[in-house]
Amino acid sequence: MGGAMRIVFDPALPGPLLGLVAAGIVLLVALAIWRGLAGWTARALAAGVLLLALAGPSVQEEERETLSDILLLVVDQTASQSLPGRGAQTARALEVIKAQVGTRDTLELHLVALQDGPDDRGTRLESAINQALSDLPRDRLAGIIAVSDGLVHDVGTLAQAPPLPAPLHLLLTGNAADWDRRLTIKSAPAFAILGEEQAIILRVEDLGAVPASAGSRTQISISIDGAAPSLHNVPIGQNLKLPVVLEHGGQNVIRLALDEAASELTTRNNAAIVQINGVRDRLRVLLVSGQPHPGTRTWRNLLKSDASVDLVHFTILRPPEKQDGVPVSELSLIAFPTQELFLEKVDEFDLIIFDRYELRGILPSSYLASVRDYVKNGGAVLVAAGPGFATAGSLARSPLGEILPALPTSRVSEAAFAPQVTDIGQRHPVTQGLEQPNATWGRWLRQIELAPVSGHVVMKGIDDTPLLVLDRVDEGRVALLASDHAWLWSRGFEGGGPQLELLRRLAHWMMKEPELEEEALTAEIRGGKMQIIRHSLGDGAREVEVTLPDGSTKMILLEETAPGHFEAGFDGTEMGLYRLKDDTLNAVVALGPASPREFDETIATGERLAPVIADLRGGVFALENGMPSLRFVNAGRPAAGRGWLGLNERAAFLTLDLRVAPLLPAWLALLFAAALSIWGWLREGQR
Repeated sequence: MGGAMRIVFDPALPGPLLGLVAAGIVLLVALAIWRGLAGWTARALAAGVLLLALAGPSVQEEERETLSDILLLVVDQTASQSLPGRGAQTARALEVIKAQVGTRDTLELHLVALQDGPDDRGTRLESAINQALSDLPRDRLAGIIAVSDGLVHDVGTLAQAPPLPAPLHLLLTGNAADWDRRLTIKSAPAFAILGEEQAIILRVEDLGAVPASAGSRTQISISIDGAAPSLHNVPIGQNLKLPVVLEHGGQNVIRLALDEAASELTTRNNAAIVQINGVRDRLRVLLVSGQPHPGTRTWRNLLKSDASVDLVHFTILRPPEKQDGVPVSELSLIAFPTQELFLEKVDEFDLIIFDRYELRGILPSSYLASVRDYVKNGGAVLVAAGPGFATAGSLARSPLGEILPALPTSRVSEAAFAPQVTDIGQRHPVTQGLEQPNATWGRWLRQIELAPVSGHVVMKGIDDTPLLVLDRVDEGRVALLASDHAWLWSRGFEGGGPQLELLRRLAHWMMKEPELEEEALTAEIRGGKMQIIRHSLGDGAREVEVTLPDGSTKMILLEETAPGHFEAGFDGTEMGLYRLKDDTLNAVVALGPASPREFDETIATGERLAPVIADLRGGVFALENGMPSLRFVNAGRPAAGRGWLGLNERAAFLTLDLRVAPLLPAWLALLFAAALSIWGWLREGQR
């Protein structure tokens, strides 16, 4: 508690008018002196008393409460502060500061703990200071002390805020002898074409006080999708080109890791994860049309609408048995390269479609046997059956019949029917979700009756007989569509149906697109959290074992959210590579970077904050050299010296009561003025 007294003025006249009155009095007094009037002194005093009364002097007395100064202490508790020695240094500094502040009654400590953000944005020290200042009275701020390793990622934030009214100091953790080895990815493609070599540019660097024993080379391990790693001996301090060839589409997770070096600061930045999406360059499709019909145009439109598809269309416009007398030399300008397509280059196609094809002696059995072998070695064949599939000229009677998932019964039904998705089709990615509630599909008008042999019947037709059958044959895939009337949907017959989506999914499933695998285990990162997804044709509970980056495991029970679709969320506690495993499948996923931003650079430094600290007259103090003492200095003076850091004494106060009393009551002013005027008159009368 305390008080203060001062004189204040509340003029009865406006300032300019009061000035004119004062000027008039000065002129009159000057005239009286010039004429030698004896009472000019008394009259001047009387005028001065009146002028003072018009100025309204008052005595203002304040009752004040003295407020303590505030020391803002920001303690960095981000991940890099967990490195060896820094936690102990921080705790010791905090203890000493609290003890020194406790000895000063006029100083108050405001503590702010800076934690890691949820989005790997690094140490936001300047932002934390701005946030703290928004809650504190700036006129009481004596100084700011930050306890940190100086690895700040928001330098410049303070410059965008109002100027700080007090000095800023950095108590630097870490040791001058620290050194670290890190692995950084300079560049990596987000997408890569399957089978083509891509390059990842990486660099191994040594930072800090590197010992001579560290050497100039180290060993790096490279693992793709969690497979056994390959080991390579690489130089340090050079950009390295790592060639990578992706073998499957979809996400490919590449993990690179360095061997731990003796006495290095941390191994958290010894690993890096690169995720590359594998895509096909050009999809090569061979469409073999046995007989022209409206569905041929549907297939061509579907395949030509995709710019990434190279289509080769082999069409039989004139069967051999047709005799019309046209010379053979006039039937074609060039011979179609059937031997080259079906024997020599058949393996170059991603998909072969037989649309209403019949055995007419145009393609020898050796060609079809080559297609059969192509499927077994990883190729894909789709048979869109027409009426000829139920005859003696059926493909089922060729070498291709060995791999077909169903065989014809020789019966063709020329009746209208609405295609339906089977129970297993509700779970298969090719047909899952095609059948929408309350939606009706247009009918088809022909179906070839099939007897299933293998595979999965995902669509059914007349009397629940198989309409679409899918199967895997060794390394390849086969699909059989028992109708040539899918084109009716594209024409909108009776409302049409999802013809384009069905054929697109069917073609992409056959070409092994990852998102259409019927048995798949994947994980997606949504909002920094992991969502585990399992697709399966089976039912029942699904449990996935998750291996964390530190080697520990957790079992996660998935819930079925749709037929054949199981999901569960998992909140990973640390960034890095997670491995997923169930009874049959494995997967890997990277949660955040393998090396968080906090560990990009680990050697403590005051250089990032030095310009800001210098502008605020503060200092940088290495805690390994001892803890500086606190002292108060005048505002505007240097606030740092050898072994001490300075704070400003702000002398802030809170006004509790305010009393104002006139210094010269009006009646007393008039009395003085009158007395002085009479005195002056008497002086003049004596002459």
